[in-house]
Amino acid sequence: MDLTRLRLLVELERLGTMAAVAEVAGMGTSAVSKHFAVLEKEVGVPLLVPDGRRVRLTPAGHRLAGYAVDILGRVEAARAELSGHGEPVGRVDLATFVSLLSPVVLPALSRLGAQHPGVDVRIIENEPDEALALLQDGGADLALVYEYSLVPRRFPDSLRLHLVGTEPLLLSQPSADPHADSRPLTRSRLRRLSGTRWIANSRGGDDDELVGRMCAAAGFAPEIGHRVDNLEVVERMVAAGLAVGVMPKLAAATRRGVVHSPLGELGGHRRIYLVGRAGAWAWQPTRLVARELHAAAAEVLDDAAPLPAEDPGGEAGAL
Repeated sequence: MDLTRLRLLVELERLGTMAAVAEVAGMGTSAVSKHFAVLEKEVGVPLLVPDGRRVRLTPAGHRLAGYAVDILGRVEAARAELSGHGEPVGRVDLATFVSLLSPVVLPALSRLGAQHPGVDVRIIENEPDEALALLQDGGADLALVYEYSLVPRRFPDSLRLHLVGTEPLLLSQPSADPHADSRPLTRSRLRRLSGTRWIANSRGGDDDELVGRMCAAAGFAPEIGHRVDNLEVVERMVAAGLAVGVMPKLAAATRRGVVHSPLGELGGHRRIYLVGRAGAWAWQPTRLVARELHAAAAEVLDDAAPLPAEDPGGEAGAL
């Protein structure tokens, strides 16, 4: 049903005459009458009946006018929301990896909830490959993903990404190892670990590649002895002397039995991006979530990138 015809119906119920409706609508009475005739054909029931020299609404006409008030109100609210003039309301599905949840995502959502309670953010915990697949399939609206500087990731052309910051990588070692200390790792100290077992991610991929490239630069191939996703468990395994592992700084905990050595240039760093589908940034709830995530990331990450400027035209990649 055409919104113009619904507005005319609401005005007829309010004003009572075709002439009055024509005046407020800025059109002739014959044009108004034609709109009502088309509307009756669309709904399949009479909406008006003659009443002397005037017309009156049938029960069906009154019923439709009631619906029209609600429909038109929702349309206006949607326009205001999408244009950024109304209170933002909507659901945003956010895919993120677990080590960013506590230091970045939760503070961001706490601030967002206090300022814009109508924005409902649903969290989906996933590693980058799964998160990017969700974005492409429409299962998520935004995703926080990472790549290692030594292992650059290829992002699909259909997605737009914004760097939110970087974090150093650390080597977690058992403090019982006489060679373990908290100084930046050197190639010679790394070479001493050639006979040590390493812990890698159970999903393989980038983590294996990172450890492999880092150790290759020191002249050996690492022995992957364990595959564990839970970083807290990784730290406990290191403290127990079972292996060593690479740990992002945000996930590293001060724990008895563990020493953290910055990897520096040997291991590079981890870059963290906020990613969305092309065009998604034009929706106000998405922009608000992105802003809060950027702000929270700037408090804990290095090289925090400035928030991209808004593009009123909704161009891809704009916030």
